[in-house]
Amino acid sequence: MKIKWLSPILYIPLILVMLFSSCKSKQHLVPVTKQCFEKLKLTTAQERAIRKEIHATEKTGRIDSLFQKKHLRQGFNGTVLIAQKGVVLYENVFGYQDFTAKTPLYLNSAFQLASISKTFTGVAILMMVQEGKLKITDSIQKFFPDFPYHGISIENLLSHRSGLPNYLYTFEDKHRSAASPPTNDSILNWFIQADPIPPAYGKPGVHFSYNNSNYVILACILQKVSRMKYADFIRSRILLPLEMLHSYIDTIAPDSLLHLRTSGHDGNHTRERDFYDGVYGDKGVYSTVEDIAKWYYALQNECLLNHYWLNQAFTPRSFEKKGRHNYGLGFRLMTQSTNMKKVEYIYHGGWWAGYSTMLWSSPSYEYVIIILGNKKSMAVYEIKPIIEILEEKGKADEEAGEDATDSL
Repeated sequence: MKIKWLSPILYIPLILVMLFSSCKSKQHLVPVTKQCFEKLKLTTAQERAIRKEIHATEKTGRIDSLFQKKHLRQGFNGTVLIAQKGVVLYENVFGYQDFTAKTPLYLNSAFQLASISKTFTGVAILMMVQEGKLKITDSIQKFFPDFPYHGISIENLLSHRSGLPNYLYTFEDKHRSAASPPTNDSILNWFIQADPIPPAYGKPGVHFSYNNSNYVILACILQKVSRMKYADFIRSRILLPLEMLHSYIDTIAPDSLLHLRTSGHDGNHTRERDFYDGVYGDKGVYSTVEDIAKWYYALQNECLLNHYWLNQAFTPRSFEKKGRHNYGLGFRLMTQSTNMKKVEYIYHGGWWAGYSTMLWSSPSYEYVIIILGNKKSMAVYEIKPIIEILEEKGKADEEAGEDATDSL
């Protein structure tokens, strides 16, 4: 009987349930090698059985109908990949890389991930924690003694519980006209040199407040600890080992990939480069739907973080306000309606400079939804109908996807 070899995009979801159901932490770290992506052998019969079990053909047809409407009626422009139990149900492309040039999109076209980039920063920091180079209890002052806000830990930054003011709004008027486009070092120095010090949004550890400053500072800490530029670390420690060969940080793209870079759009108008595009950590990663599938599945397969730190990343941290939407360490979480500590979905969305993006997954139903758009559109975040199709319930929670947008 013929053996079918599945790519990492196809096979890794099969192990999601095992990873999430295990309650014991593993103390070892699986090296980032090809071994981490060893392909699971499936016979044609096995794949056929899985497709029959999940009603793949029916789901594919319904999903395609849904996205055709998103494209024609809501103006969705981008790429999409949806997989369940090792089977890619849907992968498609809609529209243009650039509306002015009418350059078509391809599956390997690269999109600004916006806040999905935070998952890369969060994992990079946890890799440093795992390697013993820092602790999540460390304060910012351990790395930058002159930083004016005290009592903020790495964990507070990762979980958006620092109380820091948001750099996008705190410094915008003062620096836009007088300064050259900033970098992470610029933002760090703005905070350190500010006189008077901008008021904090709150006390550390008291309230959840989604804030891009947290991940800019985390990127600065990553550079300090690793002695590498943020872009170099992400590329050498994550992108290349995972063979995410169509992904890169903002302007640092190989010449061979520049022709696949998309432009962000408001309507059909191409967005110019933003003043803050050179600030990384909170945004700045460009990627494709297939590379993002590798990224998410590699995490579940413990290619970068062991089970203990994955579990920490996917553990809710904010309980002061009742609700299903929560945050772990670099990942947004949706919990059960009756238990704020029980995670039902793991996700992150983003928008920035004409880009709208979504990465949504269900450990229980073993599916992943990846939607990357380069035209500002709420259609990217309206995923309730997709959830209904994948879960075959007809009752996807009313909150699902309604609060999935970020400030980036």
